[in-house]
Amino acid sequence: MRRIVPVLIAGGLLLTASACGTAPQSPSAAATGAGPTAEPAVAETCLALSQVYSSNMAPLAQALTDVATSPSATAQAQRTFDNFATAIQDATKASADAGLRADGKVAADQLRAKAKDAAFFKTIKSSADVDKALGSTLTEWLTPVQRHCS
Repeated sequence: MRRIVPVLIAGGLLLTASACGTAPQSPSAAATGAGPTAEPAVAETCLALSQVYSSNMAPLAQALTDVATSPSATAQAQRTFDNFATAIQDATKASADAGLRADGKVAADQLRAKAKDAAFFKTIKSSADVDKALGSTLTEWLTPVQRHCS
């Protein structure tokens, strides 16, 4: 679990920083056309996604760690994936941005599909496997919504 902590911290910081990057521009930046713009509603949704990520990452990491030590913990891990998926979809479904709503559903569907993937859970046998699942794999699952928040 010690190796997972830096992954959780880095991931949380990235998503939080991404959410902050969607803040509306200052009037002078908007007038010059400099920098990206974002609707306040998108910024609010990105902030909500950051909170979802923060509150769901530790339970997900713990659930996967439990699977590594006891394959009988798979059912709980599946529920944790489903909870994360539901939280993502809830955070994005009210967004004024149709693309963000759609991508929220895509991200949620990817997490739900992974929850049903028995072969995935059978590969979780060590902390290194948990790190891999929480590293590049999690990034892949969250990419649909994260691209709106950068």
